[in-house]
Amino acid sequence: MRRALLGLLAAVPIWAWVFRGPPSGFWRRMTVGAGALGLFGLVSTPDIRDDLPEPGDVAIGAASAAGLYVIFQIGDRMARVVMPTGEEDIESVYRLRTLAPRGQIAALLVGIIGPGEELFWRGLVGRAFIRRFGPVRGTALAAAAYGGTHLVTGNLTLTGAATVAGAYWGAEYALDPRLGPVLVSHILWDLWIFLLQPTPTGKKSP
Repeated sequence: MRRALLGLLAAVPIWAWVFRGPPSGFWRRMTVGAGALGLFGLVSTPDIRDDLPEPGDVAIGAASAAGLYVIFQIGDRMARVVMPTGEEDIESVYRLRTLAPRGQIAALLVGIIGPGEELFWRGLVGRAFIRRFGPVRGTALAAAAYGGTHLVTGNLTLTGAATVAGAYWGAEYALDPRLGPVLVSHILWDLWIFLLQPTPTGKKSP
């Protein structure tokens, strides 16, 4: 639990550095930040090395990613209506797609960013919170920590979206405490919603 709390203390300034720096360097900072957190999670809980995706996890992860995509289709529309800055918040996230070639972004999401986030947030933080507080309270607290860390971005819509995603993947991990399916889900969801098929009202990049 102590290592999870230390990691959370580090995650806040790291996420501030990633999202508050010059836009041109976002993907470089995101890769370093998520990679560093993932490495910390891997070192702190070395047994998760035996919990990496298996062939059967691909179908489970794909179904999970599809379910979260449906949730975000609804959430996108609601945020643009309910949140005062919802439209601009969402479009500011989608604009990040234009800051590097799509192939490069996809490689970073698959190879470092997606795995790094899961190794840290579910492999270290989620696991520690569930063991300390139980599956329900532990998952809720871990999701709140994940969403709360995004407050430093200054993007309230992104913070809400991160909280929902954290609760979704956290609940999946609590029901089946294996990192493989959740890691696959995170990677596929990142690729799908960010590069391949953004939520319907999102503007496609050139």
